[in-house]
Amino acid sequence: MVLRIFEWIANDQKHKNMSRSVNVVAARARRKKVLKTAKGYWGRRKNVWTVAKNAVEKGLTYSYRDRKVKKREFRKLWIQRINAGARLEGMTYSEFMGKLATSNIELNRKVLADLAMNHPEAFKAVVKKVK
Repeated sequence: MVLRIFEWIANDQKHKNMSRSVNVVAARARRKKVLKTAKGYWGRRKNVWTVAKNAVEKGLTYSYRDRKVKKREFRKLWIQRINAGARLEGMTYSEFMGKLATSNIELNRKVLADLAMNHPEAFKAVVKKVK
């Protein structure tokens, strides 16, 4: 029994003398990647690891969220432009879109908004076709 305890202590001493293995290459690469992403940020956000890491995480969260918001905002803009163009022809947006659906004209809002803004004659032709 005593012999086993001494063996255990001897083995434990061997392990204490072993060097600690740390993968510095991967850690440095990870930090460099984050700091490269933070390039262009203001102040310590661009060059201090802990601050940059938080700023990059927050930025990625915003970019994910705002990809959805961008779609929403563009749809709102298209609807406003179509509404403005339709009202010049004496219709509301909802009337115009309803009649567009019943007359089987398949133009999406992006194209209709472009016509209303940049090609008013073509938009007038679409409205006349719908009326």
